[in-house]
Amino acid sequence: MFVRSQNLFLRPAWPEDWAAILGAVGDEAVARNLRSVPWPYGEAEARWFASQPQDPHYPHFLITLPKGPGGDHPGGALVGCIGLTRRQEPEGATAEFGYWIARSYWNRGYATEAGRALLGLLPVLGHRQLVACCFRDNPASARVLRKLGFHPTGQMALRTAPARGEPAPAATFAIDLQLGDGGDTGGDSEGNVADMAALRAA
Repeated sequence: MFVRSQNLFLRPAWPEDWAAILGAVGDEAVARNLRSVPWPYGEAEARWFASQPQDPHYPHFLITLPKGPGGDHPGGALVGCIGLTRRQEPEGATAEFGYWIARSYWNRGYATEAGRALLGLLPVLGHRQLVACCFRDNPASARVLRKLGFHPTGQMALRTAPARGEPAPAATFAIDLQLGDGGDTGGDSEGNVADMAALRAA
């Protein structure tokens, strides 16, 4: 499964992507906002993630820059990762949205663009409602989620990211895809959603 947006190409991870994944997620500034990513993050963890099969109902994609002649970027460069994971709630399973962006690509609008591309695909896969989570000290991710149409639920909980070393307060957001809420259309600033179990090792 592949998704093309105006500036980005979303595709599955391939085994040879492990070095690029390590270079991005091995950055503590990225890993500290990913709850299920081990720390320190090494080659074994990156290779594990790059080899994971795609779940057709809870897909995850590498965010890359498409190759093309005359571009001002490295062909196929890894920007980040985005996708869904299955979150079990007392009332049943919920799809959880998450992403990370390599630090060298922050503040370029890529998280919002990739998020809109993924959200446009999800109704075809049968998804109607999603949740997302970000640490309270990561307001850039909260802004990205609001742009995508997510709304705060009012729920706050202590969550742990291994790169942080101790629990920190995190807020939960939700979106109803049936409402067709495109979110805020203002300026963009990137961050990294904290809680992405689909990226348990990346």
